[in-house]
Amino acid sequence: MKTIALIAAIVLPLFNIPLIVRVVKRRSSKDLSIHWALGVWICFILMAPEALRSPDIVWRAFSIMNILLFTFVLVAVLAYRKGK
Repeated sequence: MKTIALIAAIVLPLFNIPLIVRVVKRRSSKDLSIHWALGVWICFILMAPEALRSPDIVWRAFSIMNILLFTFVLVAVLAYRKGK
């Protein structure tokens, strides 16, 4: 079960990739709230120290993947915001 959970922890954040691709392809992030993106990213950052200290490999992997991929989401949202 732990192997399945680890795979899921790594795969689940990969679903951010289509969101990033959509923003880049449309060259707009107007349908995504900057407040939402910043809020989610800040929560991941605030949870990271505990996740990185955790002996649970699944929690660590999930946290690292989320921080990595959601950072790209945040960058895309900020970079493609119209009316800068």
